[in-house]
Amino acid sequence: MILLASQSASRRAMLTAAGVPFDATAAGVDEDAAKASLADARPRDLADALAEMKAVKVSLRAPGRLVLGSDSVVALADGSLLDKPESRDQAAEHLARMSGARHDLWSAAVIAENGRPVWRHVEAARMHVRPLSPAFIDQYLDHEWPAIAGCVGCYRIEGPGAQLFHKIEGSQFTVLGLPLLNVLDYLRVRKVIPS
Repeated sequence: MILLASQSASRRAMLTAAGVPFDATAAGVDEDAAKASLADARPRDLADALAEMKAVKVSLRAPGRLVLGSDSVVALADGSLLDKPESRDQAAEHLARMSGARHDLWSAAVIAENGRPVWRHVEAARMHVRPLSPAFIDQYLDHEWPAIAGCVGCYRIEGPGAQLFHKIEGSQFTVLGLPLLNVLDYLRVRKVIPS
């Protein structure tokens, strides 16, 4: 049984649906401080570093267990990064910035054991947002706020967030915040799940 270093509902749902036995715990990583210390990192490397921090921190408290940490980063075409919105107004601003443009969503997974990383995978999905009218953004937030407050990019693709896009290139699992198929491959190698 693995230990998920996250309280993310979507990551728990993916592992449950895939039949992976797991426990979950909050990682307790100060993400703001970590992001500040990694300000010059590329989006891919930032997602990887945050996932590793979570996995290693929990792994130090759980010797002998495989600990899965994961993180996602949204990078706009201009190179700027979006974080989880702190208010409905900020969510509206993020959606307006993404409107009619593409962005990359990087999702990283790191598995740690005995306080050190033993496996990692990072991949991106290219997200093409259709033009969003101010009226649509307002209506969308009427339905989705505050549920999307914990979602980088302001969307839950498994729900009304699907309406934001006209095209998605990449795995839906990546969009949901975990490169699940690659995680499953490693868990089969480690005999956590049957091969």
